[in-house]
Amino acid sequence: MALSFRLDPPIDPALRDGVLALWTDVSNAGGAVGFVAPVTVEDIRYEWLKHLTGLAEGQKRLLVGYDEDGRLAAAVFLTHNTHRLMRHWVWLYTVMVHPRHQGRGYGRDLLDAAADAARTLDGIEAVRLSCRGGMGLENFYASCGYKEVGRVPGAIRVADGDDRDEITMLLPLN
Repeated sequence: MALSFRLDPPIDPALRDGVLALWTDVSNAGGAVGFVAPVTVEDIRYEWLKHLTGLAEGQKRLLVGYDEDGRLAAAVFLTHNTHRLMRHWVWLYTVMVHPRHQGRGYGRDLLDAAADAARTLDGIEAVRLSCRGGMGLENFYASCGYKEVGRVPGAIRVADGDDRDEITMLLPLN
């Protein structure tokens, strides 16, 4: 069964709790979403609050996906550029699908929905994201139409002696 997506859902306690739980569960399952397991909701709350500020200022948009039971199953933040020479593309941040839904194609569905959402934004011609090397994520994103456009060796330190490349991927929307 497919996810149902919603751009800019109302921010209420249920959504807040759902995003925090999703982010925690994805992180603790080994997902590369800005944290290294183990984490708690409290570890993630500050990042959520920073995203909320961006949403309130109109700098970010939130896209969520709900499963057939109406539970939050996926989320991604679309972030506008503030630099006047780079306003023709957006960033995707914190691309997440709940571990219970892995292997069902929901990650691809989320990326397709994010690209569709970006196409509705005035003047947006491309989507960029970065991912953590060493996990094969760049191969997944490439299978969804993204091209690797940059790599910074060892830019992400997940633990002492475990540095990973930061890989930048681009999806033209034309």
